[in-house]
Order: sequence, then structure tokens, then C-alpha cells
Amino acid sequence: MQILGIDIGGSGIKGAIVDTESGAFVTERLRIATPRPAKPAAVAEVVADISDHFKWSAPIGCTVPAVVQRGVTKTAANVHKSWIGADAASLLQETTSNPVLLLNDADAAGIAEMKYGAGRGRDGLVAILTLGTGIGSSLFIDGRLAPNTELGHLIIRGKDAECRATDRARQKKGYSWKQWGKRVSEYLEYLESLIWPDLFIIGGGVSKRYDRFFPYIRCRTEFVPAQLRNRAGIVGAAVAAEKLA
Repeated sequence: MQILGIDIGGSGIKGAIVDTESGAFVTERLRIATPRPAKPAAVAEVVADISDHFKWSAPIGCTVPAVVQRGVTKTAANVHKSWIGADAASLLQETTSNPVLLLNDADAAGIAEMKYGAGRGRDGLVAILTLGTGIGSSLFIDGRLAPNTELGHLIIRGKDAECRATDRARQKKGYSWKQWGKRVSEYLEYLESLIWPDLFIIGGGVSKRYDRFFPYIRCRTEFVPAQLRNRAGIVGAAVAAEKLA
């Protein structure tokens, strides 16, 4: 099956048609800058532009950096605060004239990683964490998603974990890989004491340099780098939208 996946981010909105059997892109990825301000109506127009570019007339899977409950966005990260409480799925459906399955961006990345990447075939409790501008999280229990976890906001040493363990914090504060790796380790150790996972999958753009900071992680839980990286959101969105086809 082929499904259009679209990933709404704070700086760019990306889309591609995905073969959901293999997880491969059928087309080249199209990226359009996220409008400023990133209000729902303006973002929806860009999503429609991507749909039109691919001459798409079928279900669309779409991610958003927000908690999503029954199509309504409950939070807003790196997009305009007017997303909070918006019936975003209905707006996107009206604007694109296509059925839209809307989901949290970290959940979408997790779906892709569990089906095609480092989580493939893994049972038990798997926690997928993306260390970028913030910390995105998704949890899977025997392969089933527990949606809308916000594990990046745990408080460590009196501060939000995102202030210490993100790639943005590493760059902003000039941490060495060793210094930052120890902060990531502290975060993982605290998280594992709360949920006792069987596997951590570490994603985000920084995961391609996992060899720089993995040596400084000391948690008891097995941890591995993500495999799909910047394709994960688009691919996971497409897979999630299969139910609409």
C-alpha cells in the first residue's frame, strides 16, 4: 500500500509517498518551510500544497509536535499556541479534501522504528526517545503504542530534562560529548527507575553520532541507536493512516 506521510515540524513541513510494506519512500521528499507564525490555518495550507504536489487523493498520515486526542491538539511545541484546543484533524481534512489521520510526531517516529527499525520484532516495554530541540518520547508495550507520553518533561535536579539532555542543550551550553553523555545517562537512569523498560531506542539527528556519547551511558537497560532517523516521522505517519484506507 502507498500512503502520503507528512511531518509538521517547527522549521519545516516534509512529505513523501511511502510504501508501507517496506517503509521506503516511493517519491523524493518535499520540504516546505514552516510558515511564521505557525498557526493552524497557515500550516494546513502548506500541508495542502504538499498533497497537491503529489496529486494526492487518498488518506494522509500527518504528524504534529503536540499531544493529539481524537484529532484535537492539546499542546503546542515549536508551533503557535493557537494549536492548543484546535480540531486540527478536521481542519487538515477540509483543507486537503482528503481523510487525515493526525498523531503526535514522536509517536509516529516510534511506529516507524518499531515496524522497520531498531524495534522490529521486540516485545516487552520499548521506550523510543528523540534527543533534538526537545525530547520526544513514545512507548510500546508488546508492539502496541501507548500514545502521547511526555517523558521529556521529567524533572531532574530541579529542571526539566529537556534543559539538560537535548542536543540543543549540548550545543547551547557547549558540553563535550562526555559531559553531555553523562547527562543523557542520568536521564535514562531516572526514566528506567520509573518504568523499567526492556529497551531504549535513542533517535533524533544526533543519533547518527551515537558512538560519541553512548560510551558514557551507564543505565542497566539495553540501549541502541534509532535506524530511520529523519525518515521516521513521515514513514510512521503513513503507516498510522493505513487504517483509513
